Amino acid sequence: MRDRDIRAALWALLDEQHADDPDTLVLDELGICQGETRADVAVVNGSLAAFEIKSDRDTLARLPGQIEAYQRVFDVVTVIVGGRYVERIMDAIPETWGVIQAVSQTQSVELKFLREPIKNERVDPLSVTQLLWRDEALTLLEERGLARGFRSKPRRLLWQAIVDQLSPEEVSEAVRAQLKAREGWRSDPRPTQDGDSRQPAAT
Repeated sequence: MRDRDIRAALWALLDEQHADDPDTLVLDELGICQGETRADVAVVNGSLAAFEIKSDRDTLARLPGQIEAYQRVFDVVTVIVGGRYVERIMDAIPETWGVIQAVSQTQSVELKFLREPIKNERVDPLSVTQLLWRDEALTLLEERGLARGFRSKPRRLLWQAIVDQLSPEEVSEAVRAQLKAREGWRSDPRPTQDGDSRQPAAT
């Protein structure tokens, strides 16, 4: 059972869950913390959720760093794991993270829910703001009349200005809105359970 098999099953589940919600965006490989790591699949709607895939062919070497980064950015996190790593994952991840076991079937992958995720209370607004491109951060400041003196500044100062002037809730809402409004920034095809591929899109 490969990563792509689990990913296809996850996309099918998310397609089903959000089929009637045009305000939900599902993305493959969302880079966070200035490229420090990537969430395998991210869901953007009223919150920012991450799904991390650990197939039986993976190692867990990157998991400690992923935990630290995910805790800074995502409201909820779920790990999807093959049978090989279930116990180790349960012991290693925060108690707030959800766990789904991927079970190989004859021609598909079944996703078995072992633990539901709980809201992460350790989100860092600056790390969330770093999801914005520089022009997006500047536009956000301009819309709020806060851009004076920042138009020629590097993005790190724009990010900090946003965090200094907006509440954590406002930061999260603004960043999610921008991610959903962003166009033409995801073009990699994603696998389906029948072995074909399709383009990522809002569901």
